[in-house]
Amino acid sequence: MRLYNNYVIPCLISISLCACGDSATLSIGDGTGAKPLLPSPNKTLIPTVNIAKAIGWQDEARPKVASGLEVNAFAQNLSHPRWLYALPNGDILVAETNAPPKADSQKSVRGWIMGKVMAYAGASVPSANRITLLRDTDKDGVADEQKVFLRGLNSPFGMALVGNDFYVANADAVVRFKYEPGQTEITDSGTKVLDLPGGPINHHWTKNIIANADGSKLYITVGSNSNVAERGMENEAGRAAIWELDIESGQHRIFASGLRNPNGMTWEPTSNKLWTVVNERDEIGSDLVPDYLTSVKEGGFYGWPYSYYGQHVDVRVTPQNPTLVASALEPDYALGPHTASLGLVSAQGNQLSDKYKNGMFIGQHGSWNRKPFSGYKVIFVPFEDSKPAGPPMDVLTGFLNDKNEAQGRPVGVMIDQLGNLLVADDVGNKIWRVTQVASTNPQ
Repeated sequence: MRLYNNYVIPCLISISLCACGDSATLSIGDGTGAKPLLPSPNKTLIPTVNIAKAIGWQDEARPKVASGLEVNAFAQNLSHPRWLYALPNGDILVAETNAPPKADSQKSVRGWIMGKVMAYAGASVPSANRITLLRDTDKDGVADEQKVFLRGLNSPFGMALVGNDFYVANADAVVRFKYEPGQTEITDSGTKVLDLPGGPINHHWTKNIIANADGSKLYITVGSNSNVAERGMENEAGRAAIWELDIESGQHRIFASGLRNPNGMTWEPTSNKLWTVVNERDEIGSDLVPDYLTSVKEGGFYGWPYSYYGQHVDVRVTPQNPTLVASALEPDYALGPHTASLGLVSAQGNQLSDKYKNGMFIGQHGSWNRKPFSGYKVIFVPFEDSKPAGPPMDVLTGFLNDKNEAQGRPVGVMIDQLGNLLVADDVGNKIWRVTQVASTNPQ
């Protein structure tokens, strides 16, 4: 056993971090846009594992910003900040959160190795299980008040205010709290509104929520419990889907399905349609499968687990379901393979520049299953006639340094009350604020 612990396990960790796998033959651009290239799957004996070591931001280092823009740290010294929400009075809420602890049954040798891998990537810190309020009282672009708004949550992620009801999506339930305008702390225990799939595995644990325009419904993302249903479809009940909750009646239903791991959601302001970003499947090559941005059709099926990017069958999944595959919808816009696109917000109301007026900002957390790396940036997808139009534009880059170490990893994105872009960075433990350069900023 001592030999196993002292020699074999470190070797397995080394193999996990430096596994051969495959390398991309296509560029990220080839896997981006309305018609991405989709090569044949390349399933290797050892999956590609290529992880950027998390080191955080050293000294005064910061991300690189697109021409005409500047960036500063709006808030720092946070604990794994992942999601953002703006209250009507301008206060910013940030979910400081991480995955729930694994059950004892998950504490295997493989689980131990994966824990070391996650630590290498900066994703193993215990969940703070809180939502923190940030307030910039003197309007200088830096939060000078930082207070715990809600504590004692269970891996919280999405947030939504409807009237005086503040909703939080925990890893296993939607919970409601009473909120008064200007309030800086909520101390009551809240009321559970709806159970969500959780359990001892809870593979894709992040649950996001968004309200519709009149506040009558909530839409909730629930990711799959596996990569491609390798644990059996019985463990996927209600998952890989966006739920719709009628607030008044409490009734809920599956609004759209076959979405492996939907995260960010936003409303396209002209059509008033719901859009989401989805993380697609792993382990069939560095060039597959592109994550994507798509409008969400009521009752639509988007392929998972049986097919990807429409009706491209994934032969790893047995038994297959040809009837469902035949109904699978093709997404609107590919975001590149393994980019881990998580954050999403409509550009409506931003004051950055005219070229960002119509479209969506996306936070790409960054790859682990691709050589070379993909993601690790914030991009802007321009829209025309309520649809993506043209290639994406880099807004915030430099999260990887020249040694390919992760100084930060962007997650949630939002537009604040002044029209600036805020970005949650869960490795850098900061919230970045992107503005127009001071010389041309009309604020």
